[in-house]
Order: sequence, then structure tokens, then C-alpha cells
Amino acid sequence: MLASALGFLIDVVFGLFTYSLLLRLVMQLMRAPFRNPLGQSVMALTDWIVKPLRKVLPGVGGVDWASVIAAYVFQFAWLLALYFAFGRGFALLGPGLAFVAVAALIALVKALLWLTIIVVFAQAILSWVAPDGPLAGVLNALTFPLLRPVRRLVPPIGGTLDLSPLIVIVVAQLVLITLVPWLEATATRFLL
Repeated sequence: MLASALGFLIDVVFGLFTYSLLLRLVMQLMRAPFRNPLGQSVMALTDWIVKPLRKVLPGVGGVDWASVIAAYVFQFAWLLALYFAFGRGFALLGPGLAFVAVAALIALVKALLWLTIIVVFAQAILSWVAPDGPLAGVLNALTFPLLRPVRRLVPPIGGTLDLSPLIVIVVAQLVLITLVPWLEATATRFLL
């Protein structure tokens, strides 16, 4: 029972910062507004690490590399914390450290897919309940680039029922079910 509580605490602490950093990165890439409750919360949670890193890692090509590196560092630290709390299945030095480094990249891909699912789901629900709410602008900015290509292929049924959020969520789930386990198995095979 204590191990479950420790694992939960590690997941909450590292997950909060990793997902906040990823959300900050995606909001900047999609040019989503930060003047809303979500944007202000993300800034408050991540400024302490992103601003000092920007002095060393400036943004290039529209990508905030400070946010990318910070998210990777938190994901790497998350896996190390879980390893030190529970794992003794492999040696951390040598190929074990390379495995954790690659596993952190794969975990970030998985986190981005989950973030996509959550944001698209939230936007779909809020578009019915509160289409002009305080989060509408940021959610629309985050989801529009994903939904637009799908809407071109599958127009709304009857002019009102938009299936594009469902299709994006299903595709993201399929990637989680097929591609991510393949990446994990490949990394395990080559690095351990």
C-alpha cells in the first residue's frame, strides 16, 4: 500500500510539470492565447524553469527549445524516480542509462498523444456546453489544426454533427495502441 502511494505521488508531481511544459510548448507552437486561466496556470507552473533555460537555449524555428528540454528533463527525472523507488530490473549505468533516455522520449510521445486526446475531448464538450467560455479561444487554437484536415475529408453529418473530434481521438488511441508499444519493444530489444 505504501508503494502504491509513493508511485502515485511521484506520478502526480512529475506529471504535473511534464504535462504543463508540454502544454506550454504546444500552446506556443499553435499560437494559442495565454491570457486565459489555463495559459496563466501553465505560465505560473513553468516559468521558473523555462525562463532561465531560454538564456542558454533560445527558440529556433518557432520552437521553444527551453520548453522541449525542460519537458524532457522532467520526463527523464520521472522515470529515474520510479526506477529508484521500485526498479531493480536492470543496471542503470551503461546501456541502462541509454534505455532510460530513449524511454523518456517515448514517454513524451505518449504524453503528447494523451494531451491531444484530452484537449480535443475538452474542446468537443465545451463547444456544446460553453462555446464562448474563457477556455474556448485556447482550446480552439489547440484543436483547429488537428480537426481542419479531418473536417475536409469528413464534413459534418446533416450539417450539424461534427465527427472530426471523435476521429482525431480514435486515431490518437490507435497510435497509442500500435506505434508506442512497438517503439517500446524496439528500444528494449536494442538497448537492454
